[in-house]
Amino acid sequence: MIYRALGTQQLRVSAIGYGCPSFIGRPSSQFEADAIRALHRAIDLGVTFIDCADHNEGNNEEILGKAFRGRWKDIVVTTKIGNRRSWAGSNRPSDGRPESIVRFCDGSLARLGAETIDLLYLHRVDPTVPIEETIGAMKRLIEAGKVKHIGICEAGPPTLRRAHAVHPITALQSEYSLWFRDYERDSIPAARTLGIGFVAYNPMARGFLAGAITAPPGPGDGRRNDLWRRSPRLQGDNFTHNYSLFTRFAELAAEKGCTPGQLGLAWSLAQGDFIVPIPGTASIVHLEENSAAVEITLSDDELEAIDAIFPRDGGVMGPRFGEDRSQELNI
Repeated sequence: MIYRALGTQQLRVSAIGYGCPSFIGRPSSQFEADAIRALHRAIDLGVTFIDCADHNEGNNEEILGKAFRGRWKDIVVTTKIGNRRSWAGSNRPSDGRPESIVRFCDGSLARLGAETIDLLYLHRVDPTVPIEETIGAMKRLIEAGKVKHIGICEAGPPTLRRAHAVHPITALQSEYSLWFRDYERDSIPAARTLGIGFVAYNPMARGFLAGAITAPPGPGDGRRNDLWRRSPRLQGDNFTHNYSLFTRFAELAAEKGCTPGQLGLAWSLAQGDFIVPIPGTASIVHLEENSAAVEITLSDDELEAIDAIFPRDGGVMGPRFGEDRSQELNI
């Protein structure tokens, strides 16, 4: 494994992290055991940047608490607060009120069983609360010793700059892959200019760039959440076109002697040393495959060939989601 530094505060993390979206929901005891084995194997491979959130009333954090109890020094643990969609009884889609930030952090620490969170993200910007107030509350968590670094998710450049002016933001986390390159226009350049790390979630487009989706997901496909199943990119002519792009991409990977998923991760790493992708899987085989992507070096010609298949503009057909979420995701 190789390592990178996030932000001006130089938080040292593995160049490929481990995202935990696959832990959403109440898993079976067998799934939980498999997930914990995968997390332990991640440490063995040097994948020490472990990313979770308080999804589904904290289930992600509970699993991490079981996996790493007594081993927090071995990893850089991150979690996210402020997104209330998966919490029963919440009447706010996001909550950035200072008093709530303190309560959410205390809940995350309790579920993790940790004394300190290495990197705490604001999961969603609350448009009803000035970002200065929210980040101010997170800054006070650092001063109290509960948090070491703070980050923000899905924030556009104006919000990012305002947040960074209150306290140095260590990382901006947003979706980024060959499937979704829109943030190359604004958020990624802003992060680079401000000295903020960029953490890329869904770097393999939920398996599409790894070849896991060979047909449009149907209504009964339990492997995809509703939002992903509804993606226009996976429907009709859009899917046919997008899958043809993947086929060409897979041919490049074969020529390179790697898997398509590894090629996608190698491409992400090549976009800047401040960028860290965080693929997620409960499969040890896939985890080992993902971590090996750090060994792949891409030439300028290879990067140009990839860009010709998945250009930022005019490549993948169809909007990212079935409904307009621009105001929610990049404010």
